[in-house]
Amino acid sequence: MGTTLTFSQMLFVTLTTLPSFLTWTRPFRFLPPIPQLKARQVPLIQWVLQVVVLITGSLLNNWAFAFHVPLTLQIVFRSAGLAVSMLFGYLFMSKRYSGIQVAAVLLVTAGVVLATLSRPEASKEENLEYDPDEYAQGISMLVLSLFLTGTLGILQEKTFKKHGPCWRESVFYTHFLSLPFFLMLIPQVKLGYSSLAAAAYRRTPTFNQSGSASWSLEDFISQHTPYFALAANLVAQLICVSGVNQLTSSVSSVSTNLVLTIRKALSLCFSVWWFGNEWNAELGVGAGMVFLGSMLYTTVSSDTSSRTKDTKEKAE
Repeated sequence: MGTTLTFSQMLFVTLTTLPSFLTWTRPFRFLPPIPQLKARQVPLIQWVLQVVVLITGSLLNNWAFAFHVPLTLQIVFRSAGLAVSMLFGYLFMSKRYSGIQVAAVLLVTAGVVLATLSRPEASKEENLEYDPDEYAQGISMLVLSLFLTGTLGILQEKTFKKHGPCWRESVFYTHFLSLPFFLMLIPQVKLGYSSLAAAAYRRTPTFNQSGSASWSLEDFISQHTPYFALAANLVAQLICVSGVNQLTSSVSSVSTNLVLTIRKALSLCFSVWWFGNEWNAELGVGAGMVFLGSMLYTTVSSDTSSRTKDTKEKAE
């Protein structure tokens, strides 16, 4: 379902944002108006580069599920994007950070390493044999995806600095240009939709006294639950990518990753409760280090920004 879910998200976001980027022109008086894309603020090649990084990272994240990496570990692991963003900011954007900020990021990194080595148990519904080689491959995919996410953040930050906060254009083109990549993955996409249909609960209808079938609202919901879940995911994805792109256009990639880390903390707690995933001491300590380091970085960064603002106001 991973590839199918990613394709569905890309298609849904593209279709819902497309009307805002269409203009209707009439090349000849005797012909009806035809739709055309509006002029872009950003060169197309920059969006293409971001799309390659985005789609590769998304697919790697989804494929990691096939290598039996528990969801709880994936959420904690992706929270290390804060450290990668800081490293890339230092290397490629000449940014400098305080000692406390560096210590906070090291705390996050150490927490991720501890959580990775803990290998929490899968959910109670699963009964999968642990294969160290498969697990290592899944972790390698998450590592590569992590660096791709950091690269995407730098590309977005540079684009918005140069061309302005064109976050709506970013949402549309990064999803629209992703669709051709799925031509190579059509069999996987079809298999995912087939699995979704097979997962739908087929309830036997009840029969009334006249002998005709009777379907209740409960029957309808039970039968279509997988499709309701997919629809909810698509709507949530549209809201999420719009908010993240708007945030990225206003603040640095490191600050964006801080907000996403807090979001992951809520996701982790929810997934443990909803899917019945098991905790262990190492995962608990590792997750705590990740979120504590993120909050520490947030506090220090806020204080630094406030002092900088006060200094500028006094100078003026």
